Amino acid sequence: PAKVVVITDSKEDIAYVRELALINGEEVKLKMEGHTIHFDGYYDQGRDKVNTKYLLSKNVDWGIKVNLIEKDKGLKEIYSYLNGSMAGKEMLVRFFSLGPTNSIFSLKALQITDSAYVAHSEDLLYRQGYEEFKKLNGSPDFFFFLHSAGRLENGVSIDIDKRRIYIDLEENRVYSVNNQYAGNSLGLKKLAFRLAINKAQNEGWLAEHMFIMGVHGPNGRITYFTGAYPSACGKTSTAMIPGQTVVGDDIAYLKKIDGVIRAVNMESGIFGIIHSVNSENDPVIYKALTTPGEVIFSNVLISNGVPYWGGMKKDIPNKGINFSGEWFEEKKDEQGREIPCSHKNARYTLKLSELKNIDSKANDPGGVPVKAIFYGGRDSDTTIPIVESLTWEHGVFLGATVESETTAATLGARGVRKYN
Repeated sequence: PAKVVVITDSKEDIAYVRELALINGEEVKLKMEGHTIHFDGYYDQGRDKVNTKYLLSKNVDWGIKVNLIEKDKGLKEIYSYLNGSMAGKEMLVRFFSLGPTNSIFSLKALQITDSAYVAHSEDLLYRQGYEEFKKLNGSPDFFFFLHSAGRLENGVSIDIDKRRIYIDLEENRVYSVNNQYAGNSLGLKKLAFRLAINKAQNEGWLAEHMFIMGVHGPNGRITYFTGAYPSACGKTSTAMIPGQTVVGDDIAYLKKIDGVIRAVNMESGIFGIIHSVNSENDPVIYKALTTPGEVIFSNVLISNGVPYWGGMKKDIPNKGINFSGEWFEEKKDEQGREIPCSHKNARYTLKLSELKNIDSKANDPGGVPVKAIFYGGRDSDTTIPIVESLTWEHGVFLGATVESETTAATLGARGVRKYN
């Protein structure tokens, strides 16, 4: 890199990252105060499961098929792509806490990236951890993520054929190159989740793809539920049911403490799918997206500095800028398919504190007591809408047998039922 900058927890450093994303052209200001737009490349609109692989130095049998590559071979390949990838660019060194600070749940995470958009997104999604790292006293007990967007053209990664995301469980490291879509580039998102699953298995706790919500009953009673659904299958929508409160919408850490299962949200923000978010069905989120505040929109339609997206139940302009560049109604791609005004996996990124229904214990270091668990998915024609398990053991069985249709959150065919 041409420059290396270490970012602390200070407001000045965080503001520097936010401004750098604008200077680099990775984000552009919108009309609403605090709102920006980021576009990923046309073929970089979802998690790349094909090129996301585990680096393993010996054969393992996890009982399921996993995407893997021999460690030495994989490192040699990805090092060759990373070599020189930051030439002329600015390297940002970031420190975060996965989970509330000063908590027995929390993990420390180091992110190195040449993308100010990635760093800015993580500022909205995670708790600052520079001061937390000082408590390590030389210990290697942290997750490490190295990312480079690679060569850019018009602000987006162009070497998509060399997009790689390699996960080293032995060293708690992840290498990611030639991508910008947050599911591939933000180390702390789904990549840290992979590392946490392995760590949890070895230490006797759980890292789960779950929302956490407070369900409010009579006389001030609050019962905390978690729910595990695949991406784009309703975790955020369920956690945001009117009249209830949200602790988290995506990833939870669960531990048994003094005989009670307790959970924390390892994040402090939402990287949510914006398609079909509207004032009628999602009033709290819609208000946050349409009033001043710090929000990053990605891969939506922009017309005269205002964001629009499919399903917002509002008149959509017939032209503007979107993930395909200049957009107009009935625009088609190279295969003759009509390009929508916004991608089905278009997103918004904001802090949970921007929402009026955030739970009072969302940042409690001790977590919240879990009394019930949902398992679910997207199944349009077979499974009955809801069923209650007979016992906790029966619930585990039901959860393990859920099939769900693939969605726009990952690259590839949609609507294919899988055990996910």
